[in-house]
Amino acid sequence: MNIKNKLYKNQGIHVITALFTVEDGKFKVLLIKRKNEPFKDKWILVGGACYNNEDVEQAMRREMYEKTGLKNISIDFFKVFSNPTRSPVMRMIAITYIGVIDCTKVKVLKETTKTSDADWFLIDRVPELGYDHKEILQQAIEYLKGKIFESKILKELFPKTFTLPQLYNAYVSILDKPIDRRNFRKKLLADGIIKDTGLLQAQEGKKSAKLYSFI
Repeated sequence: MNIKNKLYKNQGIHVITALFTVEDGKFKVLLIKRKNEPFKDKWILVGGACYNNEDVEQAMRREMYEKTGLKNISIDFFKVFSNPTRSPVMRMIAITYIGVIDCTKVKVLKETTKTSDADWFLIDRVPELGYDHKEILQQAIEYLKGKIFESKILKELFPKTFTLPQLYNAYVSILDKPIDRRNFRKKLLADGIIKDTGLLQAQEGKKSAKLYSFI
């Protein structure tokens, strides 16, 4: 590597997180509004630039805390976006992450030194986004849909135990289509995603419901 080569200069790293929730049966994403250029007053996914004295995960968690006040969130690596023109300032490679949390259990900062607002948006009501965040969000949604039956990615949405209808409603909201209820239960049990705890939850006027947990 020839460090004097001009093609190596003026490059940076963005760390971006698509943070999702299901609230009242509706699939939502957390967005923040920029105070500064570029894309001043535009909504974007949570993120910012990586400092040269931190690794990308440290940067992602720092940006999450600085822009939203959230910390200690379970977040998974998603993918890299490297279009040379994705930022108008300089070449910025985006390292992206995905997380799913219960928005009722956290408090998001509405304003910071670099953001003027923050809010949860319905997936089908997302405003125009800055940078290439529309593309990142669309791909993150499809990724989440594809992984939902292969992992415990929704674990942070639920208490230690939950009923099958509660879990079913979250899956239907994210997939945006109906699921056969009998096959739903069988698949999650067979794939080792959930287990029957042997406990029951009383329901007023109804038969007690079985309680499940993630394995």
